[in-house]
Amino acid sequence: MILALQIALAVAYALLAHGASAGGDARLALAALLVLVALVLAPPLLRLRPWAFALAAVSSAAAWWLYRQGLATLPLLVVPVVFVALVAWVFGRSLQRGRVPLITRIVSGLDGVPPERLPADVAAYARGLTALWAGVLVLLGVANLVLALIASPGGLLAQVGIASPWPITPEQWSWLANVLGYGVVGGFFVLEFQWRRYRFPERHHGFVGFLRRLGGLGPAFWRDFLR
Repeated sequence: MILALQIALAVAYALLAHGASAGGDARLALAALLVLVALVLAPPLLRLRPWAFALAAVSSAAAWWLYRQGLATLPLLVVPVVFVALVAWVFGRSLQRGRVPLITRIVSGLDGVPPERLPADVAAYARGLTALWAGVLVLLGVANLVLALIASPGGLLAQVGIASPWPITPEQWSWLANVLGYGVVGGFFVLEFQWRRYRFPERHHGFVGFLRRLGGLGPAFWRDFLR
């Protein structure tokens, strides 16, 4: 239930953020910020944690203050940067000594065996793929940061009075950061799957079947996946 709600909130945020940035609508920007608060705090809010309600109230008040100051679209510039950087950090951290790489955890869950019992070639591929995902996400985060800096008007450079050397409109920024970025991630996922089918043909039986197996890992697995 929580995972489904978070997915719905993430989609709602992406649509609202794109609408706010492309159309310069501060009301949509405020709505996007409030949805973002709900997205981040959904698990503790549904568990009725008092601190979560207090943090939600403070965050909502801050969003309202930014809206009243005409700055509601400013946080939207940094959300793609922070989100991608955080996920890249989690992927990279899992490669440290003594930890299990994230992709290895998925393969282990799909196969129903401990990570150390995976075939050596599969384990090596999973570790390399984890590192590759970390690299792709770092590059995407850097690209999002550059886009946030050069957007004009309203970009990070413009906010401190520095003219953008390669100005792009807020609408162009939104298409690149809020839409194309997710397309890059999805495209990489599909291309890697096709290569994996070639590399390990005996382990795969179609893309839909693979997605079903991922979903079959259950909410508890995915809730703890990025921890």
